[in-house]
Amino acid sequence: MADGRTGYLSEVSHSLNGNVISTLHATSAASFNSIVFSNDHRRTPEGSIGLKRRVGLMSGASLIVGTMIGSGIFVSPKGVLQRSGSIAMSLLVWTGCGLLSLLGALCYAELGTMITKSGAEYSYLLEAFGPIPAYLFSWVSVFVLKPSMLAIICLSFGEYVVSPLSVGCVPDPLLVKLVTILAIGIITFINCFSVQLATHIQNICTLAKLSAVAIIVIGGAVKLSQGHTQHLNKGFEGTTNSISDIATAFYSGLWAYDGWNNLNYVTEELVNPFVNLPRAISFGIPLVTVCYVLINISYLTVMSTTEVLASEAVAVTWASRVLGVMAFLMPLTIAISTFGAGNGTDFTTGRLTFVAAREGHLVGILSYVHIRRFTPSPALITNAILAMCMVIPGNIGSLIDFFSFTAWLFYGVTMAALVVLRWKKKNIARPYKVPLAVPFVVMVISAYLVLAPIIQQPQIEYMYALLFIVSGLIFYVPFVHYKLELRIMDKITVFLQLLLEVTPTSPVTS
Repeated sequence: MADGRTGYLSEVSHSLNGNVISTLHATSAASFNSIVFSNDHRRTPEGSIGLKRRVGLMSGASLIVGTMIGSGIFVSPKGVLQRSGSIAMSLLVWTGCGLLSLLGALCYAELGTMITKSGAEYSYLLEAFGPIPAYLFSWVSVFVLKPSMLAIICLSFGEYVVSPLSVGCVPDPLLVKLVTILAIGIITFINCFSVQLATHIQNICTLAKLSAVAIIVIGGAVKLSQGHTQHLNKGFEGTTNSISDIATAFYSGLWAYDGWNNLNYVTEELVNPFVNLPRAISFGIPLVTVCYVLINISYLTVMSTTEVLASEAVAVTWASRVLGVMAFLMPLTIAISTFGAGNGTDFTTGRLTFVAAREGHLVGILSYVHIRRFTPSPALITNAILAMCMVIPGNIGSLIDFFSFTAWLFYGVTMAALVVLRWKKKNIARPYKVPLAVPFVVMVISAYLVLAPIIQQPQIEYMYALLFIVSGLIFYVPFVHYKLELRIMDKITVFLQLLLEVTPTSPVTS
């Protein structure tokens, strides 16, 4: 088989400037598969190579925990404390964010075991409301939210790698960006090369960050046993009375919890999703919630509120006071933590792009997978390119600020999708089912998180974000609804198919 494929590709490559491309395209992607990959037994019923179920329960739980615990809780958990106004209220906000994430994730468990396609919100919106809401979600996520998230995570990684080389001075921004781009490239290579390699690295990074969490929690417990409770005793002193401040405090906390829905992006690759999806969610999110609350308590055993707010890296400051000569371990574990979060983010984002392209909402080549490695490499490479472009200007924090509300806008709409599907597909099998009150509670809270900051502190940037969402219809109408095709895309698709050794796919079966 290998000799046949090599000879075929060689024949085509010698004629790239001739008429073979048009001949190859005329045979169609299906014919291309039958000629080149006819001996491959890993096929979907439709005849295309598909994604394989290679993510088990441990890897699934690791994906949730590993993407939720990034650098935020170690570097700058001060947003919640600053906006809530008091220690006790900040701890309540951290707990509330964990509870809200768990309720949302349990709703996603019902959706993910009922609709076993990858893509999370995209697939659920498509099933409940049709193509337009699903397309708009993919438009915002693929081109703004997901690449910017990967860029920010890897920028944190770059800063922690470069900082030890810049003792006594500010790290060189250019060097930080170069390390960031290198990290994005390495993460993308890992995810393109092998699903097993990506999940093994995710497991290792998750173990490393849980070790860092354990160090902080145990250190805090020792300090508490020694009577260091003067800061915690302040309780609700200074609690804010502003509804908007509480909403933005939840925004800060929920940003640290972001990733609770990531396993739903890879449902097609999850072994026995009907069992493992709810189990991984039920284990991962409560674990992260407990970790976050205990970490914040530990910080406040050795640092005052003012010191926490003034620190550029809270965990590093904590380590310098508690760990002594072993304080160097904290920056190292933070770097590993951010790399793992970036790896998990890239892993899931590639699947969203892949599924949207498979449904015809993005260019077709993005729905192709590698013929031997079964990874969606075109989608992963696209996400990496977009993330690298966002790293170059460096100032993408404001972009995240004004697009974060769109994430909870779509979370709320997804809760509505669950309710609609209870009526629309009432007879479909639901291996896991939540009480109907749960999605309504999450919907109400989502509406509050979206509307409260806009009503109390309206800014023109929110309007720009909404206009960007709606602007996706400019591309949807001609290219999706009317199926307009650019002739040059045929040649580009064939060229990339040969270059990347990828082929069309169909959804895997359960």
